[in-house]
Amino acid sequence: MTEPLVPFQEVVLKIHSRCDLACDHCYIYEHADQSWRARPRVISEQAVARTALRLAEHAEKHALTSVSVILHGGEPLLAGPARLRAVCAELTRTVAPVTSLDLRIHTNGIQLSPRHLDIFDEFGVRVGISLDGDKAANDRHRRYADGRSSHAKVLRAVELLHQDRYRHLDLGLLCTIDIANDPVAVYDALLELDPPRIDFLLPHATWEHPPPRPEGSPTAYADWLLTVFDRWDAQGRPVPVRFFESVLSTLAGGPSLTESLGLAPTDLVVVETDGTLEQVDSLKSAYDGAAATGFDVFTHSLDEVAAHPGVRARQLGLAGVADTCRSCPVVRSCGGGLYTHRYRPDDTGRDPFANPSVYCADLEALVRGIEERAAPALVAPAVAGPAALPVEQYELDRGLLAELHHALDGRGGEPWAEAWELACAVEARSDGLDEILVHPYTRGWLLDALHALRADRPDAPATALRLARYVAAAAVRGGVELPVRVGYENGALILPTLGELDLTGAPARGEAEVRVAEKGFLVVVEGVERRIVRLDETGPEWRPVRSLGRDGAPDAAIDDLDPYRDCFGAPAHHRLSLEEAARWSGRLARAWALLRERVPGQAEEAAAALHTLTPLAGTEPSVGRHGYGALGLPLRGTVPDLARAVLVGFRRARLRALLEVADLHAQDGVWSHPAPWQDTPVPYSRLLAGAYERVGLAGYEPGDARHAEHAARALDTLERAAETTVSGRALLAGLREEMSRD
Repeated sequence: MTEPLVPFQEVVLKIHSRCDLACDHCYIYEHADQSWRARPRVISEQAVARTALRLAEHAEKHALTSVSVILHGGEPLLAGPARLRAVCAELTRTVAPVTSLDLRIHTNGIQLSPRHLDIFDEFGVRVGISLDGDKAANDRHRRYADGRSSHAKVLRAVELLHQDRYRHLDLGLLCTIDIANDPVAVYDALLELDPPRIDFLLPHATWEHPPPRPEGSPTAYADWLLTVFDRWDAQGRPVPVRFFESVLSTLAGGPSLTESLGLAPTDLVVVETDGTLEQVDSLKSAYDGAAATGFDVFTHSLDEVAAHPGVRARQLGLAGVADTCRSCPVVRSCGGGLYTHRYRPDDTGRDPFANPSVYCADLEALVRGIEERAAPALVAPAVAGPAALPVEQYELDRGLLAELHHALDGRGGEPWAEAWELACAVEARSDGLDEILVHPYTRGWLLDALHALRADRPDAPATALRLARYVAAAAVRGGVELPVRVGYENGALILPTLGELDLTGAPARGEAEVRVAEKGFLVVVEGVERRIVRLDETGPEWRPVRSLGRDGAPDAAIDDLDPYRDCFGAPAHHRLSLEEAARWSGRLARAWALLRERVPGQAEEAAAALHTLTPLAGTEPSVGRHGYGALGLPLRGTVPDLARAVLVGFRRARLRALLEVADLHAQDGVWSHPAPWQDTPVPYSRLLAGAYERVGLAGYEPGDARHAEHAARALDTLERAAETTVSGRALLAGLREEMSRD
């Protein structure tokens, strides 16, 4: 295997190998692997010390920012308070100086006492307690060897843990599912205990020993969990439930939150009471020795364990699941299920874990059921309604400006502090700053300034200090009478969104003061005033940003001045002459008329969204490094060519803007998909881009049947793809509807 080693960030440390209960569903004592019988009851001091040393070495080598150690068993509390304190002290002494140490303990709670909790409080050990629901549900499996109930003692442990002095240690409740139990009664009993988290666990099973299904339903476990989900959701999701939150996260494009689901690589190793290093504990359900590695903490490093074939097999992501799982639409959420649950004995030499989960039907039904119930709330606002997209893009620019202010960290000195204070004043007294932030090319300056700071470029502070230009323009737009000092260069002062003032006669580089005056603004350089009364009127010194100014064209600016307009694939054209601007405006007006005739809906949407157009020297529309609302269009070309360029360019720009604020897909590039318009497969993002563009062209060029055919086939593939998130699915549904309208 050539994949990079995945370091361990979680260690399950077995400190006692026996238990005080006789749970009949326990994978340690009741399943295939019985190696516990030959192991010491209690872990030795030497094994603890070597474990701590191995973990510290591993964390330092891989620069891990944190590691977790889960004290486990058997029943770890049987080790006694003194041994528990010694274990925590050794781990803290050795590991904590290297990395952040997260200590936890997983217990049935029977032995829990204030003595234990005082130790846990001292070392910050958080406590998870196993409880299967109400008394009837819990007593179905969690009993003493003589059949007595353990329920009352577990409730006392939870009550003790919830005392004010210990409540911060509570990690939550772990419940193993039994579909013979009433799901609502189980959930209500757990919720009544006010846990910080509930974790439902599927009982460990394999194809050789499948889970019980009293009614024979292939989705009985999904039905049980969905009943709980409905009650949890109806109550406003009062407590985190990790199983549900993991599915919701992956549906929205986020990571899995549990080893039982998703494609994230495993980063867990088990240390037994004799110092033996093993794979994940649940493998003991498969066959005797399934979890063994042949390594121990005395003679082997954790890197050696991480390179073990069995461990690596659970770190392969999509490549590590069964062939049928790789093409399943829900595989990102279910991840093929827990590795143990895939086991099916095979005497042909085939990998016995290369199968779907024994809970495959349940997992698919669960993911689809949660998606069906939760989809409306998970769809990103920008996908749900077009009005949200410019708002979210504006918020993105506000966030970048705040990030720039934070990243400067004083390097802008007094000039930055002054410009920032003026920006706040303008914002408080007008909408001028908002008008500047929504301008698409403001994004280019913000990204350039942030990149300069991160790269530690010498010009970084000066690039950031261009803020003054934007504040001055905002003050003029908002009519705010505040003097703003602005740096200029090359003998010209540029005010974004407004225009460029020629400062011939002044030094080539310097500082000007800008303030509102009459209906325009006043610029003072070295005591010489230059007054601009009409912002839209070209004069001998003033070159304004012009409007299209033609009937039938959208209310958009022709920005051929902004220094950040040159952000497209093709070079931005120089400042147009009056004649060039008039001719281009005329062709654009006729192009828009053509769009309104052929695709009125698309034309209306583009006209509402596009407020800045920049002429390009090339022949194709281009989407660049800018905010939403701008489009680079070729200066030359026929009216039909220009109309097509507007349509294609706008659709590309809109999809890019959606991707900036919404997770339409996840794990792009992991899969490849056939593209109807070419011979070679493509990643999801390229297939989506091609489909999005062709849906628009199908209406504009109805004579070319390939657009509609290719778009429909691509949408079929995208709808079945595992990468599609809930927001992406909503977008695809919208594209289907758009095709049916056209």
